[in-house]
Amino acid sequence: MYVCSSPHLRDNCTTTKIMLDVIIALLPAVVAGIWFFGYRAAVVILVTVITAVAAEYLMRKGLKRDNTISDLSAVVTGLLLALNLPPAIPLWIAAVGAVIAIVIVKQLFGGLGQNFMNPALGARAILVAAWASSMTTWTQPFGETVTTTATATPAADAVASATPLAALKEGIYGIYSYGDLFWGNIAGCIGETSAFAILLGFVYLLVKGVISWHIPVIFTATTAVMTWMLGPDGMFTGDPLYHVLSGGLLLGAVFMATDYVTCPVTKTGAAIYAFGCGLLTALFRLYGSMPEGVSFAIILMNVVTPLIDRHTIPASFGGERNVG
Repeated sequence: MYVCSSPHLRDNCTTTKIMLDVIIALLPAVVAGIWFFGYRAAVVILVTVITAVAAEYLMRKGLKRDNTISDLSAVVTGLLLALNLPPAIPLWIAAVGAVIAIVIVKQLFGGLGQNFMNPALGARAILVAAWASSMTTWTQPFGETVTTTATATPAADAVASATPLAALKEGIYGIYSYGDLFWGNIAGCIGETSAFAILLGFVYLLVKGVISWHIPVIFTATTAVMTWMLGPDGMFTGDPLYHVLSGGLLLGAVFMATDYVTCPVTKTGAAIYAFGCGLLTALFRLYGSMPEGVSFAIILMNVVTPLIDRHTIPASFGGERNVG
């Protein structure tokens, strides 16, 4: 354990309580994912959670360190990873992702509190690089499995073969209603499709005081403004609401960009960090080769977090600002 110099603030809040609140906040997205994508989504969630907990237990035991599975952080990592995966993902790839998240991204850097990026997003990025086809094969709600490629033929075909962002990337508009985007009746990752479910979790975390509004709101607002400004037909011709409700923006902004370990500790730093996440997400979506950009935007800003902290944490009385 690392303890900074006094003064200290005492609180009855524990890691386990925080993680339990996050799990509760994720339940609406879990239920929505299972409702729209069926038992296969539930199986993927079980595989990633069980594998994450087992990997943490075995890794801590192998390193001869106190076991930490009781703090529920491994459960949260497994849940977040599952919610960032397609329902049709091969189960062995989901299990590999959970091992990567826990062993490589989390435990090899010292465990909870020492990882430099969000473990679930780090694992997802590796899975996208290693198994791109499996990570871009989607399942329509209550329907068949399809690939990510949108077609330029009739709208009905486009709906059956693309996520909202993939369709937008191909220049196909108007095939998804805002209602479908809000409730989650679209193709996508298990936990990212229902904006309604994610917002329920956001409200719960705010009420419980687990997170503040700053990072999710600034992150989302920045992406909305930038995608509106840099529209397909010139300045201010974009559809910001479509971008906000599509893909993993809300899930990332609420549950992963707010990770205590990998985001800045001051409000000023958090605002800079969230703005960077939103800006990068918009640029990746509009000008990158892939339709989505949330995961990579958050990971890049995770890497920049120590630099942001260095320049935004005020100097202690009689001390220096430098925290590096």
